[in-house]
Amino acid sequence: MRGNLIRRAAVIAVVAGSVLGTGQAGVGAFEPEAAAAVARPWAHVELVVGVRHAVPIRRWPGAGRVLGWMPATSRYFHQPIAAWVLRRSGRFGRVPVPYTAHRRAGWIDLRGLALRRTRVRVEADLSRHVLVVRRRGVVVVRVRTATGAPSSPTPPGRYFVTDRTPFSLGGPYGSFAFGISGIQTRLPAGWSGGDQLAIHGTNDPGSIGRSASAGCLRVSEWTLRRLKPLLRLGTPVVIRA
Repeated sequence: MRGNLIRRAAVIAVVAGSVLGTGQAGVGAFEPEAAAAVARPWAHVELVVGVRHAVPIRRWPGAGRVLGWMPATSRYFHQPIAAWVLRRSGRFGRVPVPYTAHRRAGWIDLRGLALRRTRVRVEADLSRHVLVVRRRGVVVVRVRTATGAPSSPTPPGRYFVTDRTPFSLGGPYGSFAFGISGIQTRLPAGWSGGDQLAIHGTNDPGSIGRSASAGCLRVSEWTLRRLKPLLRLGTPVVIRA
């Protein structure tokens, strides 16, 4: 009986997804993972840790050389850091090393740090110029995005949101930006906008869907309105080539 109810719920969810898929292309569209998310409501949950003071990130849990530091605040806008925990082992958590070109991951001591869970995850496919947001494994936003130009490609990696920052509508970053924990090492000549990666708006909407940026992911103002209630500090961001 319980198995039949779960299967029936999965079918209803998939049908609902096809209805929600109206409007902007792909928004609210369900993928095969939707049925699994209904059948296993505890799945697709990520762990996030709030960092109150700078902590070393080591090669092994509690041992090994220091690969980097998890700061207490973000680099440019000094917002509280909440880091994505890729894996947990007892009192240690494996986290992406922020603000480094090497895209490493290492271990921090979780004692005394605030832990919470998130069901939201961002994924970007550079080859297809597509940005997807999943909530509990179900696609809730799928949009086109501008990615790095051939001379300044967006570096793939596992990152997390470090900043939520308003800007001026009509400016090069649009009305809002989500800073993430990665950096661009191949900046265009004469670039003065810093090296941190971000998901932000643009005053050049024609670039969306093309390889055109200094490395950041550019999206429309419509998309920014969709992302604001979903992307919090610490939200996981996975960028694939």
